[in-house]
Amino acid sequence: MAVNTDTEGRGQWGSSLGFIMAAAGSAVGLGNIWRFPYITGENGGGAFVFVYILCVILIGIPLLFNELAIGRLTGKNPIGAMKIASKNKLWMTPGIMSVIICFMVLTYYSVIAGWTVGYIITELVNIPVDFAVFIRTPEYIIPLTFFFMIITILVILGGVSGGIEKASKLLMPVLFVLIILIAGRSVTLEGAGEGIKYYLQPDFSKINGGVILAALGQAFFSMSVGWGLMVTYGSYLPKSSNLVSSGMWIGAIDSFVALLGGLMIFPAVFALGLKPDEGPSLVFKILPQVFDQIPGGQIIGASFFLLLMVAALTSTISMLEVPVGYLIDEKKISRKKAAWGVGIAAMVISIPAILSSIDGNFFSTVTMKIGSISKTGWFDIMDWTFGTLAVTVLCLLFAVFSGWSFKTNDLVDEIAIGSPNFKKNIIFGLSAGKIWVFFIRFICPLVIGLVLLNLFGVFGEPEAGG
Repeated sequence: MAVNTDTEGRGQWGSSLGFIMAAAGSAVGLGNIWRFPYITGENGGGAFVFVYILCVILIGIPLLFNELAIGRLTGKNPIGAMKIASKNKLWMTPGIMSVIICFMVLTYYSVIAGWTVGYIITELVNIPVDFAVFIRTPEYIIPLTFFFMIITILVILGGVSGGIEKASKLLMPVLFVLIILIAGRSVTLEGAGEGIKYYLQPDFSKINGGVILAALGQAFFSMSVGWGLMVTYGSYLPKSSNLVSSGMWIGAIDSFVALLGGLMIFPAVFALGLKPDEGPSLVFKILPQVFDQIPGGQIIGASFFLLLMVAALTSTISMLEVPVGYLIDEKKISRKKAAWGVGIAAMVISIPAILSSIDGNFFSTVTMKIGSISKTGWFDIMDWTFGTLAVTVLCLLFAVFSGWSFKTNDLVDEIAIGSPNFKKNIIFGLSAGKIWVFFIRFICPLVIGLVLLNLFGVFGEPEAGG
């Protein structure tokens, strides 16, 4: 296979640590700190956590290796990578989907990020805020969303090593410190023991098909696989880097942050006698009540929403970089023009997501129906269509492509560069590479297919969007 190694104007990671921090930052986002706790609360606590960790190891990491290998092998963005990897133009579809998904998710994900900025301010000045009223106030939400997007654009303008890598090396340690401090305060509250027990002591009787499918969905959503993000980030890797150890570190950091996210929330929720299954409102409605009732709650609350903002920023950086990388690679547009062009377009298209929270306008009443699926409101439609359905389909396409259409041995060879043990036999004459191929060809497509069917309610109630 002819591989394009021209990286002029693209940039490259300055160090393995920088790449791991950036890639882990892409994976660590609101999905870990906002979505993971409420999905855990809705699915039985410790039982869900146990299944989730297994899913990360058995499904998330193999899919992560796949995207990183495709990216580094081709040295291109998702569209350019698929163009190089296959002569069949139909396989350009996953690449095109990657760029579209990252852009469209960015348009509403930045709105949630704007909420976190607003909550930092309200916690610092100690002004109680009603979440439902707050998100229905566009004169606040639009400036906050635009402010957050401008920060994201400024990071991308710095390039791969000068912008994304430097920002990630700063932001990720800040995130770790904040999450450890808040979790430490939460677990020392009087009555927190019940929350810790609920969260970390699995009740295996609660594990059923719904819990397993929810854990699978959360695993590959939180790992940033199926977006093409890791194809783009992998394309900036030098050949000397070790994909195996890097991938393992990314998976470990992502899971560590998700687990600490639960330790921040459940002990505090139980200590104050609140319910753990409040759903998506758990962070924005329930936690401010928690902070109001504990010593030093004002500072802890501001720190928590600062943590959410940092997590959101490390993810929006990667979402913006995918379409920007495409314009640099394929259209030969400068990074400055690409970053501002895509960023401003995302800001404009974020406005419908903001307006969808306000009753009575088109964006709040627009409805989408697909079979038994019904979504109302622009925000929910975008989240289900791009943040849930399209990501799942893309995960499936990447796995099928690598396992059945592409020369899988080329990917094994790519992963083994810097990690020769990947091709050495370890058990029953099987190498890690052969086991990985089996997972990519059979296990991952089967599992993702089940998750996809679950989204449409084949196994019961349709899975909610992420």
